[in-house]
Amino acid sequence: MIQNNLLLYCRSGFEKECAAEIMDVMSAANIPGYIKAKPDSALVQFVCSADYSIENLQQQVNFNELIFARQMMVMTGLLNKLPVDDRISPILASLDSLDIHFYDVMVETADTNEAKQLSSFCKKFTHPIRQQLKQQQRINYSSPYRLQLCFLSSTACYIGITQKNNSSPDAMGIKRLKFPKSAPSRSTLKLEEAFKTMLTPDETGQILKNGMTAVDLGACPGGWTWQMVQRGIRVEAIDNGAMDSKLMDSGLVKEIAADGFKYRPDRRVDWLICDMVERPLHIARLMSKWLVDGDCRYAAFNLKLPMKQRYMIVMQCIDVIIDALDEAGIEAEVRVKHLYHDREEVTVIVF
Repeated sequence: MIQNNLLLYCRSGFEKECAAEIMDVMSAANIPGYIKAKPDSALVQFVCSADYSIENLQQQVNFNELIFARQMMVMTGLLNKLPVDDRISPILASLDSLDIHFYDVMVETADTNEAKQLSSFCKKFTHPIRQQLKQQQRINYSSPYRLQLCFLSSTACYIGITQKNNSSPDAMGIKRLKFPKSAPSRSTLKLEEAFKTMLTPDETGQILKNGMTAVDLGACPGGWTWQMVQRGIRVEAIDNGAMDSKLMDSGLVKEIAADGFKYRPDRRVDWLICDMVERPLHIARLMSKWLVDGDCRYAAFNLKLPMKQRYMIVMQCIDVIIDALDEAGIEAEVRVKHLYHDREEVTVIVF
């Protein structure tokens, strides 16, 4: 049995960044441990060297503050060579030592090309194991815990526990979104995922309102502008390229041919959004200046990352933004996440 380990899911190829981040978090909490992670596995283990209960270990990490982790669970075991004619019994037997009820069970796998072949198996396995948990009276809808099964193959899986308010509610930590046919580019999914993942429903209702105003730097062809227009927000689209003609027909978009680094609005807008391809520190400084100068109230933008030292660059950018806001006496929430629809980039929302 494995005890006191955290298992984190991330994008394949970002194991180093996910590992560096969780090590920083645990070091700050004075929790000793080490990392186990295979390149391109999309999984990172933090092996805790101290004796922590499931509840105590999860309390040391705020999942919503992690940048590179899509999902987080406390591992309670790794089962290999599960019999193909009865995988459920060994899994349930491994739970006997845990005096825990679950509000549900999630069966999933890592986000790699090889592991994705297990997706159909995971979906089919979910209902039978849920029914067995009900028969054993291990399901209690008021419980804060969810049983988490991460299959490495059809006969091997990690067994873990997640807390409802400290994990992703989505299988594999991925928000499944459908590309809108009327959107001008697939980049629209980045901003949609950001709003749905990084903001609570209450926050969304407060800061994304019909009638607000926005500036979209590097807007062409309008993927991010489209998201604002769907919410009834008027947008100044800043780019030297052409915007999507159907998007312009909405009457909510004003197209301005200008340099995104030089343009400033005549009056303060509610939102600044930006998905420009530029060095991340340049974008961080530009966004900070808009916020500090009072040209916008809120901001959502992407930081394009280099191939090396990605975690270090992200932390430098966050420091630039927070330091600028602090120096100006501006209280704001800064949230950063490496989303499913992001690739070599992270998304930042400041509000």
